[in-house]
Amino acid sequence: MTPGSNLPLNTVGVTVEVAAPVRLDVSGLLLAADGKVRSDADFIFYNQPSGPGVDYRSGGGAAPDSITVDTGALPAGIERIVVTASPDAAGQTFQGIEPTATVRDAASGAVIATFTPPQLGAETALVVVEVYLRGGVWKVRAVGQGYANGLAGIATDFGVSVDEEPAAAPAAAAPVAPPMPPAPPAPAHPVSPWLGGPAPAAAAPAAPPAPAAAPPGAGKINLDKGRVSLQKNQTVSLVKGGRPLLSQVKMGLGWEPAFRGADIDLDASVIAYGPQRNHIDSCYFGKLSILGGAIKHSGDNLTGEGAGDDEVIVVDLGRLPAEATGLVFTVNSFSGQKFTEVAKAYCRLIDAASGEELVRFDLTGAEPQTGVMMAKLIKQFSGEWEMTAMGDFVKSRTVRGMVKPASQAL
Repeated sequence: MTPGSNLPLNTVGVTVEVAAPVRLDVSGLLLAADGKVRSDADFIFYNQPSGPGVDYRSGGGAAPDSITVDTGALPAGIERIVVTASPDAAGQTFQGIEPTATVRDAASGAVIATFTPPQLGAETALVVVEVYLRGGVWKVRAVGQGYANGLAGIATDFGVSVDEEPAAAPAAAAPVAPPMPPAPPAPAHPVSPWLGGPAPAAAAPAAPPAPAAAPPGAGKINLDKGRVSLQKNQTVSLVKGGRPLLSQVKMGLGWEPAFRGADIDLDASVIAYGPQRNHIDSCYFGKLSILGGAIKHSGDNLTGEGAGDDEVIVVDLGRLPAEATGLVFTVNSFSGQKFTEVAKAYCRLIDAASGEELVRFDLTGAEPQTGVMMAKLIKQFSGEWEMTAMGDFVKSRTVRGMVKPASQAL
């Protein structure tokens, strides 16, 4: 699904799972026709896991949290259930850890739809999807509405308030999908404590008056149609036919000197991170094997001349330790030449077993810097991996200087 799209539901019960590379708090709110909760009983979350027609289930950190909606058991007057999510770690944003909602038939477990909100940044909470009644038919809509003031911002927006000391309200993040039409004012109902601690006062999210077009390159696709050519910031799920496709991959990186200039010594590397963006290890020309051989480097290329990949990094996804959930592939100019002196830089993901090229990203722009983050691979709760094209430049001649900016970009 894409932001704003909807599908009719052909089943009475649906389960919405929300997964990300980090642990999330997932909640559900039952809303009446005025777009507000009726009381604190309509807010379903880990401290109040059951309500009329809606149930919360924790994945315990090993699986996604989920909200199940039985539309046949909802109270009269409830017309919408919004499913929200926020990172469990205090203050963490969704930058680089875009969540994926999987909507399933609650009875059979069959997948009805999936949705990943694109281009997230400062948001600390999201309305991910909603199940709503329209013309007597229950439907599911992809939302992706972001808030910079956490679940407190969402709660207040839907008529829930948190007992706390008054505080200045931070500005809300711009939504990544069009918000729902404004609802008439309704009295707020106190819920305390619902986050296990104080939360900042909330403000309604800033929203454009009309739906905004997605930025170029935004969105996520899969490998169902074969080889994928990515644009900057675009994401591809490494699955085909709904199943993870790969166990061992090669990331090939290549470049040529611009205008047939002097040889240029670029170095390809990969940096491995844990679920909290913690640096685990780096694989580069000076350390050709890491993580027990699960990641291996082909060795240094000093010139960039010649056809084909200049350097190759082999990743055995099946052998990676469980704590390695993020990989960032970088290229640095050890010789100090800038990327404005480089032509035809690219990275491509290859199935190591078949040699088939699956994903390619060509760097179309350049900046006078000595480092670039080419792409990242992020593991989802479901076990699948996603690749995102980056193309972000950094002032660094070595992989050591890339560790911090790459962590911030996850």
